Amino acid sequence: MSDVPAFAVISGAQVHDTVHGREPEVIGLIETAYRLHGTGETTNPDSYFLRFADRPSARIIALPASVRGKVEVHGMKWISSFPENVAAGIPRASAVLILNDYATGYPLACLESSIISAARTAASAALAADRLAAGRGGMPRRLGIVGAGVIARYVHTYLAGNGAEFDSVGVFDLSPAHASGFRDYLTGRGQDDVRVYDDVDELLRENSLIVFTTVAGEPHLHDPGLFAHNPLVLHVSLRDLAPEIILSAFNVVDDVEHCMKANTSVHLTEQRVGHRNFVAGTLYDVLTGRITAPADRPVIFSPFGLGVLDLMLAKHVYDRLATAGQLRDVPGFFHDMSRYGAPA
Repeated sequence: MSDVPAFAVISGAQVHDTVHGREPEVIGLIETAYRLHGTGETTNPDSYFLRFADRPSARIIALPASVRGKVEVHGMKWISSFPENVAAGIPRASAVLILNDYATGYPLACLESSIISAARTAASAALAADRLAAGRGGMPRRLGIVGAGVIARYVHTYLAGNGAEFDSVGVFDLSPAHASGFRDYLTGRGQDDVRVYDDVDELLRENSLIVFTTVAGEPHLHDPGLFAHNPLVLHVSLRDLAPEIILSAFNVVDDVEHCMKANTSVHLTEQRVGHRNFVAGTLYDVLTGRITAPADRPVIFSPFGLGVLDLMLAKHVYDRLATAGQLRDVPGFFHDMSRYGAPA
């Protein structure tokens, strides 16, 4: 008979202390998750979007998943995106993640998960950039970032933490204050030549690695000519690019079925043309050498974001804290454990 596990609560501070400064290690975990997913060792159902009639810009998303292999864990991330938070001075996104014991299904832990979500997103982008750039002569040296929020910060951290070096970084945000703040953040960490752009089109034309980390709900860029210089594009925010741009590019996704939902740019493109032939393959295909990114076309990586990535990183955090004896268990969390009740 399996023992019922204890239930722990893991704070954002504990998550941060476990992953901060270990970007190559986290990227390796995310690569392992992609490889397990590619070989059928995961279960990753559709995400569920909770939306609100009175707040159309906001949503809360449930991402259930399971990872087999040597990881053996189930769980779900519950992540909210309320863009109006930014005006109030707090981050747009907040999240928790529940880990479930592989054998019993009992919850093991509740983790603060905005850091896990940001780290796995950034690690996925850095991994894709590294492997896609390898087929195009190496990592570009001019970085342009559209959307100067928390995810932009994490993506830059993981690119740099994975060895990328940039001669210049361009920043564009609809809020000049946010763009300037991000510029100051980058220069404060030793990045030379950081420029705030007033025109997003100019940023796109002048940079060869472009990262989108916006909250755009629909495409706002339509001209394929903006990408005529064949940049490598990390389309993390998924909905910035019109079908005309997608159709002009070599497209890589993390999971085809998941990306073809929720009116992402590739989903809108599928709806327009009635097929998916414009998708060259997945990141797993890149990792295994089935496809190689060309140098003579724009290359766009569109990661929908898989729950298995969150589980991989969350389980790693849980295991590290357990080994160090730093889990904070909740006594009595599971209370009524007798099938027929306590004896009189």
